[in-house]
Amino acid sequence: MTLAHWAASHRRSILFLLAAATLAGVFCIFSVPVALFPHIDFPRVSISLDAGDRPTQRVVNEITRPVEAAVKAVPGLREERSTTSRGSAEIDLNFAWGDDMDRKTLQVESALARVLPSLPQGTTFEVRRMTPTALYPVASYSLISGTVGQVDLRNIAVHELVPLLSAVPGVASVSVQGGAKREYRVDIHPDLLVGYHLSFDDVVKALSSSNILQVVGRVKDGHKMLLAISDTRVEGIDAIRHTIIRSGGDGIIELSDVATVKKSIVPQTSIIDEDGRPAVILQVFQQPDGNTVQVVRDVAAALAGFREKIPQGVTVREWYDQALLVVESAHSVRDAIFIGIGLAALVLYLFLRDAMITLTAVIAVPAVLSATVLLLYALGMSFNIMTLGGMAAAIGLIVDDAIVMIEQIVRHIGNEKEKRHENVRRAIRDFLPPLTGSSASTIIIFLPLAFLTGVTGAFFKALSLTMASALAVSYFVAWFAVPLLADHLAGSHGGNDEGGPLFRPVLSAYAALFGRFVKRPALALASVVILLALGGLAYLHVGSGFMPSMDEGGFIIDYVSPPGTSLKDTDALLQQV
Repeated sequence: MTLAHWAASHRRSILFLLAAATLAGVFCIFSVPVALFPHIDFPRVSISLDAGDRPTQRVVNEITRPVEAAVKAVPGLREERSTTSRGSAEIDLNFAWGDDMDRKTLQVESALARVLPSLPQGTTFEVRRMTPTALYPVASYSLISGTVGQVDLRNIAVHELVPLLSAVPGVASVSVQGGAKREYRVDIHPDLLVGYHLSFDDVVKALSSSNILQVVGRVKDGHKMLLAISDTRVEGIDAIRHTIIRSGGDGIIELSDVATVKKSIVPQTSIIDEDGRPAVILQVFQQPDGNTVQVVRDVAAALAGFREKIPQGVTVREWYDQALLVVESAHSVRDAIFIGIGLAALVLYLFLRDAMITLTAVIAVPAVLSATVLLLYALGMSFNIMTLGGMAAAIGLIVDDAIVMIEQIVRHIGNEKEKRHENVRRAIRDFLPPLTGSSASTIIIFLPLAFLTGVTGAFFKALSLTMASALAVSYFVAWFAVPLLADHLAGSHGGNDEGGPLFRPVLSAYAALFGRFVKRPALALASVVILLALGGLAYLHVGSGFMPSMDEGGFIIDYVSPPGTSLKDTDALLQQV
């Protein structure tokens, strides 16, 4: 028994499987994650170190080099790069592609935890994995107010909005930019220091040692072990003023004896404005497996509930939404599907003039794409610009598979209605080898992209797997489902009309042109050479790039002020822009 006979005898089972796969794919559409870029585990971990206002050379000697020595012990580390500036340092650690970056990140954090006690007091660090979701926020919001100060506005963002948005499912982190931080400023009088025979280091040590929370011992109380804690943290400006700098036979010298303490704000290194007004910006980053559209929707819902509790005079505005770009990409694929189905239906109907046969292609294309979504779900992939682009690019090939199989079946059926089933099987048998060769060659072209390494391979793996999956599903649908649907839906179509009155002139012109090329092979060769030359010339003038340009409906202006310009003057220049 041939496969054609087997398919005919299992007609209902095959059509049921097609319908089941199509419905399953439709349900999976609502379960597949949505993101702008595919999930990529870049083999890089970035460490950000903050050390206050220490000079660059001190940061290098006291912080950067000890941390570099500590993280060198992480297994699999291939390259280490660091950039040190005043009060901060950035260390990038590169690993091999394919390494378990969750494990590597934990090992880096463990190494930093071991070396942190030996670093200068007050040093903090942040470990970040380099992923697309960690580089670009999915949503950004601004807080502005004409009545609430910048310190209070930032406190609202840090202490109320960050915990609220961090609890939203799919949110990885929320960063805050802008506003002002409150601090206590100590202005030391050098002449008074000299008079008391003190130095700046004496003041720094006194302040550092008087603001510590630490365990100093253990006390056994019956069956309990209690910890003895020394808490010398300052709780107000008066406590800072009464900090003891030195005590001895000549008396006690407090900070207020040699310095002035007053409330202030942390010096700003950047200014955030919206429409010319100071603002605080919240940036929401999603988890690698999060659904961008759902995350943005849930964040907006959480903020809508918070607006009822927000202080009067404070406004929360959305100024960036990555979900809009993702939705537009999905709409582009939807439009491509409708256009592909419409063109396929138009071509088939104009050629065959049979509405029921045309319905076969209309059914096949969305069935193939729906089954492809089911495969994406099974492979753990997401809807992103690469997978959606792969589906859009595959639509033409899917339509082509359906059209050529239907045309072959109609040509074999002809007017022999009584032998229709046998002619359909014969059409499958005759057309299966070229269909297999065509589909296999196309799939083989895209599959190697899935094995590329580096950043290119990480991005194009999603594209290649999507197209290969769609073409594989299209092949089996064209092999099994399309003939069964065509056999069931075929009417009394006349197969010898040769395209009808509309395409008969086209066929005649093609036959005449083909005859000339057959009689004059040199003319055909010259035409090919000319086309190759034009293609090569066009190749030299076509631009190149890693990713296509994306228009999000906005633009960014970067400007550079003269060296040495203060932040206040730079902001004044921007206000004029």
